[in-house]
Amino acid sequence: MTQSPTPSATQPQAKPAAIDALIEYIECSEYSTLPQSAIDAAKIFIFDSIGVGISGSRVERVNEVKAAANLWGQGKQAQVWVTGEWLPASSAALLNGFQIHNQEWDCVHEGAVVHPMATILSALTAYGQREGLSGKDLIHGVIVAVDVATLIGGAVTSGLKFFRPSVCGCLGATAGICTMLGIKGIELKNALGIAYSQISGTMQSHVEGSPMLAMQIGFNSQSAVMAVDMARAGFSGPHDILEGPFGYYRLFEDDYALDDFYQKLGHQYQIEQVSHKPFPTGRAAHGTVDALQSLQAEHGFSAADIESVVVYATPLINRLVGRPVKDDMDVSYAKLCNGYIGATALLSGNVTVEDFDDKCLLDKQRLSLAKKFTIRVNNCTDPNALAPISVEVALTDGRQLAIDMPAILGNPVRPMSKAMQIDKFRAACASASVAFSVEHTDKLINSIDALEQIQNINTLIKQMVSPI
Repeated sequence: MTQSPTPSATQPQAKPAAIDALIEYIECSEYSTLPQSAIDAAKIFIFDSIGVGISGSRVERVNEVKAAANLWGQGKQAQVWVTGEWLPASSAALLNGFQIHNQEWDCVHEGAVVHPMATILSALTAYGQREGLSGKDLIHGVIVAVDVATLIGGAVTSGLKFFRPSVCGCLGATAGICTMLGIKGIELKNALGIAYSQISGTMQSHVEGSPMLAMQIGFNSQSAVMAVDMARAGFSGPHDILEGPFGYYRLFEDDYALDDFYQKLGHQYQIEQVSHKPFPTGRAAHGTVDALQSLQAEHGFSAADIESVVVYATPLINRLVGRPVKDDMDVSYAKLCNGYIGATALLSGNVTVEDFDDKCLLDKQRLSLAKKFTIRVNNCTDPNALAPISVEVALTDGRQLAIDMPAILGNPVRPMSKAMQIDKFRAACASASVAFSVEHTDKLINSIDALEQIQNINTLIKQMVSPI
């Protein structure tokens, strides 16, 4: 009988299935071994996401979501940010997730094309509030959740079909809740499988500029909460949810490659690779704003001097924000319209949440200027790239100006300063449905700064509710 050869030490070892590698990573993660850089990054983006979620309370459709959620049951488990209504944790997660994403102001992992914190933070804070978990628990859960969501999404080499922020976000949020609770083994596998069985969200809402885009975040945040509850109750789910015959990579995406997934998992914390959004628009339009601000600062022209603007952008940018300007745009459409966003930046020097109020959407000067923008595809071949871009501006005096933007403001290689982050947070809190006072905002900033010391995050959530 011939014996099988013994593998030599130099032979490469077979990699585990992607889901098994994720399970092992989640189970072995401990707060005490996290690098300070990852903890600091988690606090930065918890801070940022709380701010944009507070601001998101100003969107009128929040009241419609509340009206529906109130039909799904009552419970004093977790609170809606700003207004403070007590709801079951799953409903609070849904509402707060919607508030974080409904103005397109929340952070994004550019490589994965995943807005990780919207689904993740809304789910983790709702569950953590119900269970009375600590600030350290929240930080730990966020770090693991962002790794899971973005490493799954970052392995995809084809373009978006399903809305990756919601579908990957749900899996990440489920992993994060399990991390906070110390759930391992079969219960962890079941929780992820139950979450996978619920994940949802397509790019059709993006194409149409539908408010359902942000609602997909809310649904998947809610699903993560429900998935963990079902697993804790003993229910089972499918396990081979990534590479199985009907797993994520075969069912939701066209192509994928796992080399970077294995190289980064447990070695590079993805929370440190997340990009801020300086402006409340789709990230795909930020390069245009960044470029125009840079050109105006250097050359001193005004909106009245514009003859035309041509933006050369990646295929994904063209796909996401290359839509035509319309005279009857609603806010969801305008936030993803590069021409409108660029015109706004030229007219005011900035882009704020107020620039998408009805009076601005109907502003004839702004719409006329927006129609002077053209967007074209550059030579980038990566279907998931959000940079580089180039912008060419033709002025009425005959000058031709141009700028190349290899990285956009907010990206880790061009980060927002601490002062810029705080200014954004203060503006967000001031724009809430019930504006936070300066004093209240200061207290909230100090609480997030000391998040590791908070023993029960209910004390933090209470400060995210307006006292008025």
